[in-house]
Amino acid sequence: MDQATKTQAMKIELVSPGFGEGQMIPRENTCDGRDVSPELQWAAIPDETRSLALIVDDPDAPSGTFVHWVLYNIPIDRHELTEDMPHDDVLPNGAVQGVNDFGRIGYGGPCPPSGAHRYYFTLYALDTDLDLPPGRTKAALLDAMSNHILAKGQIMGRYKRQGSH
Repeated sequence: MDQATKTQAMKIELVSPGFGEGQMIPRENTCDGRDVSPELQWAAIPDETRSLALIVDDPDAPSGTFVHWVLYNIPIDRHELTEDMPHDDVLPNGAVQGVNDFGRIGYGGPCPPSGAHRYYFTLYALDTDLDLPPGRTKAALLDAMSNHILAKGQIMGRYKRQGSH
């Protein structure tokens, strides 16, 4: 089975207790609140999975897709990321964080300049651990993940700043 077929065949169910698919992301997870990462949970991953990776991005940003979080080498014995993950290069669970488009390590919450934007949280199951140091970009992660994706799951939340049009 080729890579595209495998990826289409396997889907991870990714959910957040804070918001449902297409719903508004809680204020505390945005720049208008505490700007902390939301809790995320997932269920079954393929048996061949060796690590997980997460990308959070906003395709509605005026300058093109804006990256809010890059996280990789998430251990497979985890089935959640708790709310308010630290902004450290390497997390207590061993996961490694990349740099977001705010220029910072870790999560940067929704902060759209105007209107409601969509935020895609995409979790990837990989057949390898990635040999990437901390602070890598989404582009570097996507390149390293190429031909290693077994499955993925996604949840999309929305956010509109109060007072924006």
